[in-house]
Amino acid sequence: MAAAHTSQESVGAAAEAARRALDGGFAAISVWERARGRLRVLVNVGELMAGEEPLPEDESYPVHDFPEIAEFLHEHWAAGGEPHAWVETADGVRPGAAPPGHQGAPPASGSWGRVAALRRRGRGSCVVAPIVLHGRAWGELYVARAIGRPVFDRDDADFATVLASVTAAGLAQTERLEEARRLAFTDPLTGLGNRRAVDIRLDEALEAYHADGTVVSLVVCDLNGLKRVNDTLGHAVGDRLLERFGSLLSLCGAMLPGALVARLGGDEFCLLGVGPPADEVVRVADELCRRAAELEMGDGVACGIASTGDPIGPVPSARRLFRLADAAQYRAKAARSLKPVVAGRDGGTEDSVIRLADTSAAHPPERRRFRGRR
Repeated sequence: MAAAHTSQESVGAAAEAARRALDGGFAAISVWERARGRLRVLVNVGELMAGEEPLPEDESYPVHDFPEIAEFLHEHWAAGGEPHAWVETADGVRPGAAPPGHQGAPPASGSWGRVAALRRRGRGSCVVAPIVLHGRAWGELYVARAIGRPVFDRDDADFATVLASVTAAGLAQTERLEEARRLAFTDPLTGLGNRRAVDIRLDEALEAYHADGTVVSLVVCDLNGLKRVNDTLGHAVGDRLLERFGSLLSLCGAMLPGALVARLGGDEFCLLGVGPPADEVVRVADELCRRAAELEMGDGVACGIASTGDPIGPVPSARRLFRLADAAQYRAKAARSLKPVVAGRDGGTEDSVIRLADTSAAHPPERRRFRGRR
């Protein structure tokens, strides 16, 4: 689990490790979805039977068919006790049951849902270990053996308890890593991507463009009127304007499959499209400008577009595409245009936007410097 980068990889590694450690033929990890009242299977490994898939899309079961996780054991965990694994068999008898009064162990008779599942899939026994994460019942680790194999015993159940605890620790670590990654690539105010996310995605997109001609389009947006709002109504209201426009950008970005929308910083945003034709990106940007003009605060948005699907000349790097999109956005802002300005659509390589981008490389406009990364 230490090498896993996602929760899916983590649970897959944990299930396979538990299957091998307990000499099982099959293993699964399920999560208790409280809102749905169901146990949803995240991963199946080992000898799969009919209807079982390694990564099921929606294999889930009513939690009332498996009451231990939601009732008896959960009540014990809530009181501060430790979870204990137990063994089920196809004949409904739990071998090696904990002694009377032993805390955390389910009753000696088997659960109808689990016994039925064993019989239905031709398995002779299983060991079930609750997974407790952050002090709450999170789900379970399930390892089974086929009919004819030795039945799991109390020692196996105790070992499974330890494995479930290790699994919980691994899941907690993966959660922390995923949260750290999310924060590293997310703008905290709007929840959109940040500049780092754009840089990485744009580099990947241009690799595809150079390899097979995939169309890469960059829309750079400057939210008009933010300084006025901050100066007259306060920064809290200005932040609300940024959030509102961020939501609008996300909504419009969803019209382009696989698009990334981000806040570059301050009042600057962008939309990165990979694959859709340039005309489709322009249509979405036009819709964005129209909707932004209807916001109660602010003065609309200035949008500039640069796309490899237009005659903009060579695009050897992300820096070049950003420079072209910036130049187009500068033209839109200077002209107070209600529509996006598109590089390369005003005379091909003699386009005024392209000339501005070329000139700015040596003499940046006073308004601000064009980005110089790479």
